[in-house]
Amino acid sequence: MRFNLFKQSDIPERYRANFLHLYFDIAWFGILSGTSVNFVNIYATRLGASALQVGALTAVSAVVNLFLAIPAGHWIGKRHTGRAVFWSSVLFRIGYVLWIPLPWLFNEQGQIWALIITTFLMAIPLTPLGVGFNALFAEAVPDRYRARVAGTRNITFAVTYMLSSLGAGYILETIKFPEGYQIIFVIGAIGAALSSFDLYHIKPIQEDALAPPSPPIADSSPKLSPVRAMFASLRLDVWKTSFKNVLWGLFLFHFAQYLCSPLYPLFNVRVLNLNDAELGNGTALYYFSVLLASVYLSRIVQKIGNKNVTAWGALGMASYPLMMAFAQNVWHYYMLSFVGGFLFALFNGAYANYMLEKIPPHDRPSHLAWYTIMLNFAILTGSLIGPAVADVIGLISALIVFGFARIVAGWFMLKHG
Repeated sequence: MRFNLFKQSDIPERYRANFLHLYFDIAWFGILSGTSVNFVNIYATRLGASALQVGALTAVSAVVNLFLAIPAGHWIGKRHTGRAVFWSSVLFRIGYVLWIPLPWLFNEQGQIWALIITTFLMAIPLTPLGVGFNALFAEAVPDRYRARVAGTRNITFAVTYMLSSLGAGYILETIKFPEGYQIIFVIGAIGAALSSFDLYHIKPIQEDALAPPSPPIADSSPKLSPVRAMFASLRLDVWKTSFKNVLWGLFLFHFAQYLCSPLYPLFNVRVLNLNDAELGNGTALYYFSVLLASVYLSRIVQKIGNKNVTAWGALGMASYPLMMAFAQNVWHYYMLSFVGGFLFALFNGAYANYMLEKIPPHDRPSHLAWYTIMLNFAILTGSLIGPAVADVIGLISALIVFGFARIVAGWFMLKHG
């Protein structure tokens, strides 16, 4: 099959700049993710972080997002989506710069808590960024091109993530601790800055993009009390639509997903005894598999639809924690990384478009704000419950139980989504 990653000869001229900036945005984000994001939990683990502290690195962000999602949705809805997303990304990504000098400032436990605190502060601008980006994507990419652009973004992300994680693993093996981690944090911060640069150049051009607010008109209706106004701002009416099944299905999946997440670095470092180079190789294999699957994502979506691709991807991703529970050496880790990446690509490439199909074009921020709430409630509860359960029943038993939880989530989306 002939494949040109950035082929745009069949794309109308007015969409091409947006598509290219979306591709470069995710390329730089892949470098950030393959370095700083990929290794921060490993760094905390090597500093001596407990399972609860590793879970807290994820959970503290979820706490902030949970409370700010609805206000962020209102804030995004009243502003130019592109500018709001850009400035949110800048404020959020400044935090990655703050990780670089931590070894010069604190001892091991001090660094762990500094990571947790900076992650908490970064979550404040991350909330409107998370709500706004999906709305910006919908405004910048016509419906008929979304699966194609999402697939190409997945491929681009996989390539840069794979290469940067391999490079990071090499750096960490050849440069002593913690200087090696400081170098990859610098690389990640540069990737973050360049990703924001490309976000700045993405323009909402979609025909069904959110219209600017209409001028206020005289309203003779009774004014709402403060309590009723507060409930009205929550947009609970979203839960009276079919979108509620989408929210519940994705919540169940993300909950099962984040039950496992704090356990992976602990299992890899303390049970499999993997070094940083082996962890980098596994991540590279994972995203090489993402790349292979993403090449065919658009074709798969055309055949069975975004909902079914999302649901089957979620069902398949149950195999990752189940296989990890029985892994005994680095080769098992490599194998499950390859299989897990393929299934992740299906879910990750389809779920956002699956949501957008179910959302009225004029009301995206409110619906996406509710998704952000459910996502972060899942992150918060999963990241705290997962380590607590593992402490009681053990890492291996917890991974098996949480794998079956993913099966339940995928089944729900398939039947009721």
